[in-house]
Amino acid sequence: MSGSRGPSVRQRRLAAELRRLREGRRLTGDDVADRLAWSTAKVSRIENARTGAKIADVQRLLDLYDVRGDRRDDLLALARDAGERGWWEDYRDLPSPLADFIALEAEASAVREWGSTVFPGLLQTEAYARHVIGGWSALATLPPQELKRRVEVRMRRRELLRGPRPLELSVVLDEAVLHRRIGDRDVMREQLEQLFAFTELPNVTVQILPLGVAHSVLAETFIILEFSAVHDIIFPDIVHTESLTISHLTEESVTHMYRLAYTTLADQALDAAESRARILEVKDSW
Repeated sequence: MSGSRGPSVRQRRLAAELRRLREGRRLTGDDVADRLAWSTAKVSRIENARTGAKIADVQRLLDLYDVRGDRRDDLLALARDAGERGWWEDYRDLPSPLADFIALEAEASAVREWGSTVFPGLLQTEAYARHVIGGWSALATLPPQELKRRVEVRMRRRELLRGPRPLELSVVLDEAVLHRRIGDRDVMREQLEQLFAFTELPNVTVQILPLGVAHSVLAETFIILEFSAVHDIIFPDIVHTESLTISHLTEESVTHMYRLAYTTLADQALDAAESRARILEVKDSW
């Protein structure tokens, strides 16, 4: 099943900045439509990132808002970047919510994740991922080819953790996940070995929340995606909750609540060194 492509972070940044510039000029959407001989609906679609903004349209808007110099160059560069295709768009069978999440994850600068059920997708082995994704067949049968492609996509996502500007990943993982059997013992042992290897990367931090610690926060898996400013344009953090629906933009107050939850869980968890020791201990038990 394939859905329509959702807006990327770059498209959303551009849309928000164009809306801010219009409001700064004290113009309404109708005003802009009249002056540029557009429909009001077109202005709305551009400002809400419901459609990709063409370079020529962005130039006309910047002319109207009298944006010059470096600021203009930055916004035009952002508009060109927003038109680029992501690698995940080659997988046309991806459900739209999953494609949207991958697009957001690909442009995040940092991710903070609480894992209560399975190992984080970015840290999974191919064998472990195949069992996790294959388990969805109990809800909606996945043909073998689609299962293979879903696993392939998950493996490609791991490339974010390496490279010239790797993603900063911080994870608090419920100790129960280390003991919850997915696949056979070999799958679990390999997964724990890989988890330990990832903790050696300078941009990856894993903390284990022991079963014996009193849990003050009871929450399902959630992921906080953080975005650095691009061309001085801020993009808000996004919270993704692990459920049948993939992700959603949240209000600032909701994002703040998840930040507090993550901080509380991290404070109660073992530190990085203690967590590495616990991972090795459980791996040997498998």
